[in-house]
Amino acid sequence: MTQGPLTTEAGAPVADNQNSETAGAGGPVLLQDQSLLEKLAHFNRERIPERVVHARGAGAYGTFTLTRDVSRWTRAAFLSEVGKQTEAFLRFSTVAGSLGAPDAVRDPRGFALKFYTEEGNYDLVGNNTPVFFVKDAVKFPDFIHTQKRDPYTGSQEADNVWDFWGLSPESTHQVTWLFGDRGIPAGYRHMNGYGSHTYQWNNEAGEVFWVKYHFKTDQGIENLTTEEAEALAGRDPDSHQRDLREAIERGEYPSWTVQVQIMPAAEAAGYRFNPFDLTKVWPHGDYPPIEIGRLELNRNPQNIFAEVEQSVFSPAHFVPGIGPSPDKMLQGRLFAYGDAHRYRVGVNADHLPVNRPRATEAHTHSRDGFLYDGRHRGAKNYEPNSFGGPHQTGRPLWQPLPVGGATGDHDAPRHAEDDDFVQAGDLYRLMPEDARQRLVDNLAGSIAGVSREDIAERAVHNFRRADGDLGKRLEAAVRALREG
Repeated sequence: MTQGPLTTEAGAPVADNQNSETAGAGGPVLLQDQSLLEKLAHFNRERIPERVVHARGAGAYGTFTLTRDVSRWTRAAFLSEVGKQTEAFLRFSTVAGSLGAPDAVRDPRGFALKFYTEEGNYDLVGNNTPVFFVKDAVKFPDFIHTQKRDPYTGSQEADNVWDFWGLSPESTHQVTWLFGDRGIPAGYRHMNGYGSHTYQWNNEAGEVFWVKYHFKTDQGIENLTTEEAEALAGRDPDSHQRDLREAIERGEYPSWTVQVQIMPAAEAAGYRFNPFDLTKVWPHGDYPPIEIGRLELNRNPQNIFAEVEQSVFSPAHFVPGIGPSPDKMLQGRLFAYGDAHRYRVGVNADHLPVNRPRATEAHTHSRDGFLYDGRHRGAKNYEPNSFGGPHQTGRPLWQPLPVGGATGDHDAPRHAEDDDFVQAGDLYRLMPEDARQRLVDNLAGSIAGVSREDIAERAVHNFRRADGDLGKRLEAAVRALREG
C-alpha cells in the first residue's frame, strides 16, 4: 500500500534517504543534515530498559467468555452474565532470561492477563505454576539476584542458585515443580496458567470469598526434556513465540478453560495451611475447582514493541468486586509492578493503546510527564472541583479486612499443617516412576554443578525432608555426578 513520500518526524518530505549531505563529493558530513541526525538520534533511543524479570515474552489478544453465573461470589461486571464476552490481552514470558534469551529453557513462565472490562482494566499477573519460590516480597530481589548474572563472573552460577534455595526451604515445593516434567513447556499454547496468589471476591451483599484462578490449556499439556530443550534453544531461540504467532495465523486459536477455587472468608483462619502462602496450593479435595469460563486467543499484535514490549500489567489493577488478600508476596507486587512500569516505560504508560481501557475511559487528575498526550485539554486537575470534573464514588472495590496487634516484622500466622516440605513431597508421590526418575536426574544435574559440598548437601537435605525416597535417590545421583 502506497503511503506517499517519506517524511521526517515533523512531516517534511525527505529528498534522499540513500546519501547523507556532505561538504562536496567525498567531503565530511554536515551538521545541517537534520534528516540524518534525526534518524540516528531516534535509532539510539529505540529501545527502552528491558524488564528486570519476565523480559523475554510474546503476547496475543483474545476473548474471555463467562460460562457460569458467579454473581453469588463477586459483583464484578465482566463476571455478571453467562455468555458475556470481554476483550483480553495475554503476555507469556520466561522469568530469568534477558530479552535476547531463548524460549526453550527450564524456567517458570509468566501468564499475565489484561481484561478490558467496562469498569476499567483488570490485570491478573500469574505464572504457569500455582506456587512460587518465596512467600514474602522482601526476599524477591535476593531470589532474582541468584537467577541473574553474578556481579563478578557475569554468568548465572549454580552456587548462587542452590545456596539461596538451600537456605530458603520454602522454595522446595516450587523447585520440585521447576525440575519436574512441566519445568520446560513445549510452547505457550501447551501449558496451564495460574493466578497463583489468593485474591478477594466480594458480592453485592458485601460477603467476602477467597479465590484462586486456574487456566487449563485445551490443547493439552506438552513438555520438553532437557535434551530436547537444549537442541531447540540452539536451533530456534524464538520457538515459543513463533509457535504462538503461527498457530493464530493458521486460525488454530489456542484456548484455556478457566476455573476458580473458592473459600468462604470465615474458613481461612482455621484452614490447615495458610491460605495466603504463595508456596502452597489448596488441595482440590478441599476446594474443588469450579469451571467459570473460556479464554481464547485469536489476534496477533501488529507491532511487538508497541504491543508486547510496552504492555504493562499490575496486580493492583482491580475492578469492583475483586481485591487483594493478605498474601505478603502479593502485597509487595501491588507496589513493585506499577513502579517498574513507571520507570521502564514512563509515568503515562497506561495511556498507550495496548494498556488503556477499551470498554470505558480513564478519568483522572494526573497530568503531564513523559509521553503525556494532552487528552484532558483544559479540564481542572484537582478534586473536589465545581467544574464538572470526575469525582469519587464512595464505594470501595473490595471489602476491608479486620486487623489487630502491634506493627512489626512478623512471620505469617502459623496454621495446623504449615510446613515447607509436605506439599513438595505430595507432588513427588503423585508422579509416576518415570517422571520421578527424570526429576531426580534434572535436580542432580543442576546440584552437581555447585563448587562447595555444604551447598550440595543442604540442597539435597531439603528434598530428603520432603520425601525420604526422593532424598535417598537424589543424594546418590549427586554423589555419582560429583565423583564421576
